[in-house]
Amino acid sequence: MGKVVGIYFSGTGNTKFCIEKFVSEIDANAICVSIEDKNCIKEIQDNNFIVLGYPIFYSSLPKIMKDFLVENKMLFKGKSLFIMTTMGLFSGDGSGLAARVLKEVNPEIIGGLHLLMPDSICDEKVLKKSHEENKQIIAKTNEKISFAANKVKGGLPTQEGLSKINQLIGLFGQRLWFGHKTKKYSSKLKINVEQCIGCGKCVKLCPMKNLMFTNSTVSQKGLCTLCYRCVNECPKQAITLLGSKVIQQHHSKDYY
Repeated sequence: MGKVVGIYFSGTGNTKFCIEKFVSEIDANAICVSIEDKNCIKEIQDNNFIVLGYPIFYSSLPKIMKDFLVENKMLFKGKSLFIMTTMGLFSGDGSGLAARVLKEVNPEIIGGLHLLMPDSICDEKVLKKSHEENKQIIAKTNEKISFAANKVKGGLPTQEGLSKINQLIGLFGQRLWFGHKTKKYSSKLKINVEQCIGCGKCVKLCPMKNLMFTNSTVSQKGLCTLCYRCVNECPKQAITLLGSKVIQQHHSKDYY
């Protein structure tokens, strides 16, 4: 198998938690690096077995992840690739999304894995669950991660999301109706200037550098990748995206 490295994008922590656990169970010495990390490119270049992880938005790739793969696809040429995705409901072909983006450079796609995690869209009531229910979701996902890691070590990796049937499920599940929301970066982030205290936390956290201070308040550049990091971390619940009110902020670490 050779040396393993995890490469991921994680909005609110779900994918980071899952890929770190999965990779550590395959190789205790392996590391995981975010695509936001300056060392990410070098880690892809230096390793032949890559576990790629990302969340699913509307049965689609986050725009930031798709752009990263398109811009750096040649780095994956000749690599062995296992693709792991996280989601609040289902995706159909979550792992197949990245596989198709990288098809041109023909990496060896050895397997795929889909993992349910607590919902992180904190300004919509859909999929909201109690603290105990979220802990149960995490417990089941932990079991699935361990099972899948053992399958990889045994030479029979799981193949979730990689078939043509999975592609159709993803298309008709959400992507056909909502996939347009992830094709471009969004300018629909809403910041309540009366609630905003100008702490700057959101500006520092944004993976797209979409947010900035203007006249002591936060404004945006229209480059939101829908990751919900700022919405979940705002101490005054002053930021929304899909809804108009924060219902329940999501912090993955609360359920581990």
